[in-house]
Formats: sequence, C-alpha cells, structure tokens
Amino acid sequence: MNFANLLRQHTAALRALLVLTAILGLAYPILIWLVAQLPGLRDKADGSLLEADGKVLGSSLIGQPFTDASGNPLPQYFQSRPGGYDPLATGASNLGPEDIVDTATAAGEPGDGRTSLLTEVCTRSLAVGELEDLNGARPFCTAEGVGAVLSVIGPRDARGTVTEPVRVVSVNQVCPAVPFVATYEGVRVECAEPGADYAIGQIVPVAGAAATPAVPADAVTASGSGLDPHISPAYAAIQVDRVAAARGVSPDQVRALVDEHTEGRTLGFLGEPRVNVLQLNLALDRFGG
Repeated sequence: MNFANLLRQHTAALRALLVLTAILGLAYPILIWLVAQLPGLRDKADGSLLEADGKVLGSSLIGQPFTDASGNPLPQYFQSRPGGYDPLATGASNLGPEDIVDTATAAGEPGDGRTSLLTEVCTRSLAVGELEDLNGARPFCTAEGVGAVLSVIGPRDARGTVTEPVRVVSVNQVCPAVPFVATYEGVRVECAEPGADYAIGQIVPVAGAAATPAVPADAVTASGSGLDPHISPAYAAIQVDRVAAARGVSPDQVRALVDEHTEGRTLGFLGEPRVNVLQLNLALDRFGG
C-alpha cells in the first residue's frame, strides 16, 4: 500500500469520526435535551425534584430516612422502608428466605460474625411495634427478636430428615438465653454455646403463634435497591396515630393526607398501591402542626 492510499484511508476515517462525533456526541444529546424540556417532561427529565421554600429537599424517585443524628425515627414524620438510602451504593443484600441462622456465635464474642436476614426482620419488627404501640411479634421469631430456629441432631432417613432427635439446639439464642421452646418432639431444647457449630443438625424454623403480624412486611424489609421512595398503605396506616400525636392534630386529618398521597397500581394493574413518603411528609409540613 502506497502512501497516497494510506493517507486517503486515514482522511476518510477522520472525516467519519468528526461527522459521527458531531451527530451522536453533540446534535443527538442536544435534541434529546430539547425534547425533555417540553411541558410534562421537564420535571421528570430534571430528576423529579421536590422543593420547599425554594430549597431542593429530594427526589420523588429516591427514598430517604427521616431520623435524627443518632438514627432514631423522628416521631412527626412517616418512616420509610429499611435501607441504606445511599444513591452511590445501591443494591440488594442478596439474602433470601433461607438465610435464617445467625453466625454471631461463631467467634465466641458478641458482635462477631453476621446476623441472619430472619433475625434482622425479627428485630426490626419489634422496633416498629414499639414505635407504633403495636404487637411486633411475627412468625418464625422469638419474643426477644431473633429467628426461632432449631438445629435438630440425630439419625436421618434417606431424604435427610431426622427420624429420632437426640439433641436440639436453639441456634440463634446464645447461652445463657432461655430457649423459646422448652422441648421439641420430647427432647429438651438447649441454648447455643458460643463458638459452637451446629450445622450437623437439620435446621428447622418454627412458625410460632404470630400467624398474622401487625407490622407489615415492607416495614421490616428493604427494597432491592435500598432506595424505594414508597411504603404500602398498610405501613402508612399504622403510623398515623404517632404522627398525629407528635404534630398535635387529629388522626383523621393525617389519614386524609395519606389518602391524598396514595397512588394506585400503574396502568391499573401493575404493582401495588403505594404512598410516596417524601411527598407525604412535605404535605404534612405544609399542613402545619
């Protein structure tokens, strides 16, 4: 290939680069920006920001906590779902319904290891119940707020089921805790010794008596991103009395605001009814109290 052909090819490539840069790097973004400024689109394109007294307080698309500097819930505000609410570090915990055994006893010291998703849910449920003056009990949780899970040790059948328990341990209750049940199939239940491993046993979660919890599921579980701005109408409903008392207004007035800010299913059939927490709390501040 001679120099003239090489120069011609590089010149053509450079022209293509400049033309595509002008079209895709400049013209197209400017066009999209102009379209986004049309009435009805501008607010969404700018991030669905919410303001009060000329100050941006957040986005209707991203949740945020309503707590004090120590992380305690502010009683005059509706509370969001559990979550980190850090837009720079979003993502699910990847923990599922089988994450029910704490590993906090593995190192033999309180605070070591990791708390299971089940125990986190149990602990949150008790905290929400205390805040809202409700019974925070829920299935598969002990009265102290840890997962009600047993390790049943003994001979097994071909399917791995223990046929004759010889030892039973409440794996999430570290000694000297009193196990949530005294016996299981006639065998005395023991508390878990710090540092002991009970993986040899069959792990059995125990439902208990709290079949229908008063605390809704979204009050004790985070969303997939940890940034969900919505709560269920059921979670909003159990917070009405607290918010009304803190603001010195009637529960009916607060309940009316909740109803005004309750959104239906998208397109009438997608998702579930929901309440935007930030929008509701801003409406409360405008209402007064």
